[in-house]
Amino acid sequence: MNDAASATAPRRRARVRAPELIGKGGWLNTGGKELSLAGLRGRIVVLDFWTFCCVNCLHVLDELRELEEKHRDTVVIIGVHSPKFVHEAEHQAVVDAVERYEVHHPVLDDPELATWKQYAVRAWPTLVVIDPEGYVVAQHAGEGHAHAIAALVAELEAEHAAKGTLRRGDGPYVPPEPVASDLRFPGKALALPGGGYLVSDTTRHRLVELADDGETVLRRIGTGERGLVDGPADLARFSEPQGLALLPDGSVIVADTVNHALRRLDPATGEVTTVAGTGRQWWQGSATSGPAREVALSSPWDVAWWADRLWIAMAGVHQLWSYDPAAGTVAVAAGTTNEGLVDGPAHAAWFAQPSGLAAAGDRLWIADSETSALRWVERAEEGDEGDEGDEGADGEGGGFTVRTAVGTGLFDFGHRDGPAAQALLQHPLGVTALPDGSVAVSDTYNHALRRYDPATGEVTTLATDLREPSDAVLAGDDIVVVESARHRLTRLRLPEETVRVEAVAHRTRRAATEVAPGALRLDIVFQAPAGQKLDDRYGPSTRLIVSASPPELLAEGAGTGTDLGRDLVLADGVAEGVLHVSAMAASCDDDPANEYPACHVHQQDWGVPVRVTPTGATRLPLVLAGLDAP
Repeated sequence: MNDAASATAPRRRARVRAPELIGKGGWLNTGGKELSLAGLRGRIVVLDFWTFCCVNCLHVLDELRELEEKHRDTVVIIGVHSPKFVHEAEHQAVVDAVERYEVHHPVLDDPELATWKQYAVRAWPTLVVIDPEGYVVAQHAGEGHAHAIAALVAELEAEHAAKGTLRRGDGPYVPPEPVASDLRFPGKALALPGGGYLVSDTTRHRLVELADDGETVLRRIGTGERGLVDGPADLARFSEPQGLALLPDGSVIVADTVNHALRRLDPATGEVTTVAGTGRQWWQGSATSGPAREVALSSPWDVAWWADRLWIAMAGVHQLWSYDPAAGTVAVAAGTTNEGLVDGPAHAAWFAQPSGLAAAGDRLWIADSETSALRWVERAEEGDEGDEGDEGADGEGGGFTVRTAVGTGLFDFGHRDGPAAQALLQHPLGVTALPDGSVAVSDTYNHALRRYDPATGEVTTLATDLREPSDAVLAGDDIVVVESARHRLTRLRLPEETVRVEAVAHRTRRAATEVAPGALRLDIVFQAPAGQKLDDRYGPSTRLIVSASPPELLAEGAGTGTDLGRDLVLADGVAEGVLHVSAMAASCDDDPANEYPACHVHQQDWGVPVRVTPTGATRLPLVLAGLDAP
């Protein structure tokens, strides 16, 4: 099957009856009412399979906001929350996430992945479109599909209005009651040189300055409305700001996450300016270095000053970037955009949603959230940069190396102390350098503060019963923890003794796909949106990267290519593992008269657990956009 060729062929829309929605956790944002697809007949339904740890899922939430507003009388978006981590299966955690990320549509809490399985979903995020008669007409995995869904919605509106099967009216969304508090899901904190703390009040789209007690509000910076607006404190706007870092000149850099930008705050005047980012999200093929205001960023989550520059945890593309204030430039510093855990020269390392940074002497510590890992960057020793050098990591010469202290990959997590090689974390979002050379980890989904000591290689637990800690800062002999889900800062005495906890280990709960030994056909299903075609003007418009854990799983087929189909060969003697697949397709408006057609990038990463059995499948279809028709 040649998917690249089939993507431009005329399409006749296939229809499959949509399974009913089932979720043990029940419904949110409906005023207590249970919804059913039968009760939504006549409406176009978009199912968004998401989980709140996943930055790509958060991107899709933002992509859908315009569609949701424009077609609110015909379209009902339903979030199907399908957890990856154990913590995400807790109902209250889902309730918190729905408020935290301003989800303004009904959400089905599906902790046992019942609806996920019914729809044969394989990746977060996945969007499924159901027509007014209750049939599935499209499926899209990954980001960048909002334009395609908008075009399909317009087709469906016209088609079903003509048939008399379209029903307009108010949707089933019922907003929750607002809660009064000084902070709402704060993300990060910064100890100010003159005393007190600056806190990113993430859900309220602003910064809050607190007194030394961590409670008294001294001032607020930002209107509290989502936006990208520079100016004085009472006019500036942010969009879900997170990380904060002090520059040598005394100004503060803010990682303005959903604006895909870095903002500069003058603490003396409260003036806010944008110093990096365009306000648009970075996509494959975009510039990776250059003037800071001309290069797009992607969900910068934290920032830290280290090695004479500002380092950026670019969670949206699984990389570290750097910003040079003197030169006014940004550049990729480490990572390939592939998601996973691979150490080595910075240009070849893999990350998975880096979300916390802390500078400590010759190391930059990293909370790599999706691999539940603690990692670090250091100057590369001579001969350690790799064959290609490390130009992206350091334009001034001399490369960097990435190493891992705790964590093994995307699917193993838990709460286990002991030697770092066996220790487990669960989606940590913050890291803090301690005076004795050790590191405190805000172990977010374990509701704990952990400690790693490089001198002994041991991991211990400092404190528990912290609700989703996302950052911590030192305050003399104390440590102040951002308890994000309790909407507060909590001061703790740095304990001399550690807390004993019962060891718990988990793996991501997804059923393995049974595949036959030997040859396996991998097909990435992609149908260009109506009115578009694959863009081959400047070379291949598609890309496919395949690897495996363990690497020995694949005898043939690993590597990078431009076809959206590939013949793999599974090695003898390896009974199970994970296939890592990354696909990208670029499509543009199919209008010969338009010299500059609008173009869109569709991309997704899959981690597919497989088990080799004699009766297993010989073909593995992964839907990027469209419906599979083998």
